Amino acid sequence: MAEVFVCKVIGKDGKLSEREIEAENSKEASSLIIQAGEKPISIKLAVKQEKTKKSLASIELTPKKVKAKDLSLFCRQMHTMLHAGMPLIRALGVMSEQLEHPTLKKACAEMMNGVQKGSLFSDVMKKQKKVFPNLLISMVESGEMTGSQDDVLAKMAVHYQKEDAIEKKISSAMVYPKILILLVIAVIVIMLTKIFPTFLGLFENSNVELPWPTRFVIGLSNSLVSEWYIYLGVVVAVFVMFKVMLKSPKGRRAWHKFLLKVPVVKSQIAKIATSRFTRTLSTLLTSGLPLLASLEMAGKVTGNTVVEDGINEITEDIKKGSKLSVLIARIKVFPPMLVSMIAIGEESGSLEGMLERTSDFYDDELESSLTKMVGLLEPTMIVVMGIVVGFIVIAMMWPMMSMFQTYK
Repeated sequence: MAEVFVCKVIGKDGKLSEREIEAENSKEASSLIIQAGEKPISIKLAVKQEKTKKSLASIELTPKKVKAKDLSLFCRQMHTMLHAGMPLIRALGVMSEQLEHPTLKKACAEMMNGVQKGSLFSDVMKKQKKVFPNLLISMVESGEMTGSQDDVLAKMAVHYQKEDAIEKKISSAMVYPKILILLVIAVIVIMLTKIFPTFLGLFENSNVELPWPTRFVIGLSNSLVSEWYIYLGVVVAVFVMFKVMLKSPKGRRAWHKFLLKVPVVKSQIAKIATSRFTRTLSTLLTSGLPLLASLEMAGKVTGNTVVEDGINEITEDIKKGSKLSVLIARIKVFPPMLVSMIAIGEESGSLEGMLERTSDFYDDELESSLTKMVGLLEPTMIVVMGIVVGFIVIAMMWPMMSMFQTYK
């Protein structure tokens, strides 16, 4: 059974450092340190009580998510060190010390221990599937087979850098609509719970028959004030049910199909899926992966189950020798331009290059189309807020006008 040893070592830079190493005994721990190009100073068995305390302290209730920008930084730094001739064990050790992301930092330390024991880089990455996506693991595995591991990491650094740019475009475009929605809700709630109740006494003391809009708003206002927890509970329940639905394959597929029927949203989803699909497929094919395996991974990267299902359906026809451009046309999510570009790439023998240029085109197109969508959403939300606020104002003013006419 492997034990944990607390080791003090002198690194290649001549600096003294301390870290924990898992090994069968102290001799194996010493051997692992020497293999990493370092000099062992002291090796002590970690006290079990201290180990337990440390492990409990290091437990993360919600591990920090590894984003595209973190993966890009990881790939870029690993490429730089491996390209400079640094051994893989040492490179992973440096990453485990220098990275600020806690999840990646921990993963690098565990991978270093695995590589020290003789495992391949791709094998230790497979044990960290919650940290590294299948796309990156497959690319690293391909790089090990072809002897171009550092080049593969450089390509993946660029890939995740572009993916991060897409994510930022989407998130930044959605900031303003979210603020507008929250503002609309806040205005309505304040009017119903703070402003409208001040007129209730006036209405109750009058002998005027209240119109149905006023009665409706009074009922809604009273329920919001006295039974607000029910509304809050309903909102939380709907949110939780929606999250649970998205985690199930059937629920996620139904949601994606619904989004593809929404006029304005449909075009945005198509451009995002096209950009991700073409960029990923180009990267995989350039690295020497087979077309079928590349298509499967590229379909998953799109983040859309409709596209993924479509890719899975055409794989059997590709095995029979059908052209990719003909089969891609069956997936209606993709625009006609993609079909044409793939056809040109197949005829000219430069499919990877055509896919990369298509990806760059849709990256730029996505930004302008998101701006247009936000521009359309802004007046829509203002109109909705105006209608709702106008209805509440009418509900307040209608009986007051009737009261004034009665007094006259």
